[in-house]
Amino acid sequence: MTFTFTPATRETAKARVGFQGPGGSGKTKSALRVAERLADGGLIGVIDTERRSALKYAPVPGRPDLGGHVFQHMPMSVCSPENFLAAVAAAVKAQIVVLVVDSWSHYWAGKGGLLARVDQESKKPGHYGGSYTAWAPVNDLEQDMLDALLEFPGHVIVTMRTKNDYEMAGKTVTKVGVKTIQREGAEYEFDVIVDMVKGTGTVTKTRYDALDDLSVHHPGPVFAETILEQLGQGVDPAALIIDGIADADLDLDGILQLQSDAARRQLMQNGLLHPGTGTPTTIAALLQERLGEIVSRLLSDDFLTYEGALDLYKRAEWGRWLAVPYVPETGPDMPESAPTTLGELIKARGVALKPAATAPKPSTPEQAGPAPYSMSDAAAAAGALDATPQEAGSGQDPTPAAGDHASAPQMRKIFASFKELGIADDRERRLKAIGLIIGRQIGSQNELTFGEASLVVEAVLEFEGQDDGPECFKAFLNDLLAKTQAREPATV
Repeated sequence: MTFTFTPATRETAKARVGFQGPGGSGKTKSALRVAERLADGGLIGVIDTERRSALKYAPVPGRPDLGGHVFQHMPMSVCSPENFLAAVAAAVKAQIVVLVVDSWSHYWAGKGGLLARVDQESKKPGHYGGSYTAWAPVNDLEQDMLDALLEFPGHVIVTMRTKNDYEMAGKTVTKVGVKTIQREGAEYEFDVIVDMVKGTGTVTKTRYDALDDLSVHHPGPVFAETILEQLGQGVDPAALIIDGIADADLDLDGILQLQSDAARRQLMQNGLLHPGTGTPTTIAALLQERLGEIVSRLLSDDFLTYEGALDLYKRAEWGRWLAVPYVPETGPDMPESAPTTLGELIKARGVALKPAATAPKPSTPEQAGPAPYSMSDAAAAAGALDATPQEAGSGQDPTPAAGDHASAPQMRKIFASFKELGIADDRERRLKAIGLIIGRQIGSQNELTFGEASLVVEAVLEFEGQDDGPECFKAFLNDLLAKTQAREPATV
């Protein structure tokens, strides 16, 4: 045998993550959120020892608005070492990319677990020494389980229960975990251990400097991306955004998502050379330029309607990109045009598309009734179209036409965002909040147009992932409500 050293790299390493905490602390949900990013479109497999509780996070057929995570499910009621080894072997055969064990604690203290096996061994005929000597064969089984788990070819996430304890601060009682229900020292088998308390995860053990002492509310894709980057399997986030900007098929939703990602990662002022001219620029400037190209392309579409222009203006208003500069393309066959803004560009196209009035406008406020949402009401300072959604269409049916409905991913995103912000479970409040954002009240989320759904998604993005997100979102809605009430005429 020849003993040699070779250069070490992390590219072939896989994540080994543990979430531990008391019941209801968010272990399973966080594990699935992290697993989705680690899987990157591959299969997620869940070994469920928690009486099928993981199924509560699965999608509901025909109800995309309820959200959910897509995964392969294997329930297990007898948590014996043999069953665990068979389950891992099945996961390898099924080409599972991320294996979630929910929970690892049951293989220690559950039905058929290691503690039960020690008791069983100590009662066998001819056995002497009690449970102390019964550990010898059980230790071998435990090592086989650890080997199977840690040698699994994909990423591994386990959840572990903790014995409950309670802390009191003033009149507030908080449930916290104090001791993991597993063999002492089990956490040392994992790269990252996250302690969960009321949905907030704190990294208490890690091999990666970037995660040291990190505290995250509802760990998810960003947390997973950090792990991938530490493994050398992630991508340079700046390069990913720059490549996305250059994508010829990039649409409006795509460029706005890239803009959000760049802002969240604090990459907006990163310098680079312009891919076309070679001059120094920034990611922020490149994003604005590409946004202008996409908006200009949308406005030049022969099938664009006045209502479409109105939706686009509202998206620009709520996304705060009305004032983004727009410099028209120049060339030998193109007349030179003065620079403008995206708001003015949309306004000009909307005015050109505005249908002729079919009936005289009311002469008195009493005849007119409450003022509906209009671009001029919402953003007069920006110079808006003098029109309303009712004037854009028939004025009778707000339900979107076929093909203009909100997409299933949009519906899932809205529900998930509202759930994080604390109002998803109250249907009436949720619909009222959506109505305030889009400027008209709805009786069902299914009435949303694609543009309106995009507007809602953009409006809630800035509140997600913040400790005070729910409170800030409520303040935002109250401000919208006050503005809406201020536009309505007084009644006697």
